[in-house]
Amino acid sequence: MKNKQLAAGFWPLSSNNMLPINLDVILSGIEGDNKQLAIGKMQKIKTVLLLVIVTTFFACGNSKLAEKEAESAVETIVNLTNDQIKNANIGLGKLEQITLSSILKVNGKIDVPPQNMVSVSVPLGGYLKSTKLLPGMHVSKGEVIAVMEDQQYIQIQQDYLMAKAKLVYSTSEYNRQKELNQSKASSDKVFQQTEAEFSTQKIMVKALSEKLKLIGINPETINENNISKSINIYSPINGFVTLVNVNIGKYTQPSEVLFELVNPSDIHLALTIFEKDLAQIVIGQKLVAYTNYKPNIKHPCEIILVGKTISADRITEVHCHFLDYDKTLLPGMYMNAEIELKKNDALVLPEEAVVRFENSQYVFVEKDNNNFEMVSVSTGSAEKGFIEILNAEKLAAKNIVTKGAYSILMKTKNKSEE
Repeated sequence: MKNKQLAAGFWPLSSNNMLPINLDVILSGIEGDNKQLAIGKMQKIKTVLLLVIVTTFFACGNSKLAEKEAESAVETIVNLTNDQIKNANIGLGKLEQITLSSILKVNGKIDVPPQNMVSVSVPLGGYLKSTKLLPGMHVSKGEVIAVMEDQQYIQIQQDYLMAKAKLVYSTSEYNRQKELNQSKASSDKVFQQTEAEFSTQKIMVKALSEKLKLIGINPETINENNISKSINIYSPINGFVTLVNVNIGKYTQPSEVLFELVNPSDIHLALTIFEKDLAQIVIGQKLVAYTNYKPNIKHPCEIILVGKTISADRITEVHCHFLDYDKTLLPGMYMNAEIELKKNDALVLPEEAVVRFENSQYVFVEKDNNNFEMVSVSTGSAEKGFIEILNAEKLAAKNIVTKGAYSILMKTKNKSEE
């Protein structure tokens, strides 16, 4: 029976009807020429079955790939019932032409001009006797902000008073020798020596007078009865304390900064502009600035200075003046800014009319019988709730969904997933 089946070209399969049973089992009962014939036929059948299995595998794979592509595809036409249109509050409109401003978004930080930021130090050094300053405190111009003391202050006052007393004598002697020389009662040499001493003493008094002014002492008020070992440090500006570097009893060198003061009433915004955008920036240009933590509060500014050099990073600084002073804005604070570059006429739609799907932008155009077509668009600048449509020619004179576009998009996606 086995011989007849093999000779007829049949190949017995295993119980799962997928794999052939072992050849050794089949051939064990066959001998001679019949065995060779059976082997030849079984090899042919095996080859055919292998081709069938491979073909079936790839067919299944292509079918699954097609199904996957079909699932990912989104239909561009969607039909809505009247109730769906009403519930989704669908609104229609057409392209509008309005004037839009091109906006450049940049960032920077608040700065102050050099004349509004002061580092306070003592030109001759000394020990800090007293101060009440703390960072954040307000100070007024001319207010005593610290008291310093040192023995060299006494020495300068002493030297000044002694030089001043000698100058009185030198002045009298000079006048006397001048009269004598004119009457030839004294030699020219004596008069010249007296004149030199008089000039030297005047120089000494003037130099010591300037030293006293340097440490805050008025030379006109000093006398032998009010020599002091301490001096007052006065605030040179109206503003706030930003830094205190000393403590009571500390000795400070002339080059050491005791305090830093800032007058924020004239703060300005220093923006970082890339080289490629610099050609669009001019003095007088308007912009608005805002902080990260209060983005809804806009601060109007005006460009007052454009940098004339480009750094290695291909950037430069642009300085802007705040049109309205806000005491909550502090030096060093980072801000974002939107610079108005130019105005041009553009065809626009409301921003809610444009939907985003899979990294592309679309609008829905009304067809007939409550059908809406999903059309891809390219967009430009956005301002005041409108967005520019760059490829507007394909939407000319068509009714476009301006309200409820996302509701239609959701239905489109849901339909594609069914």
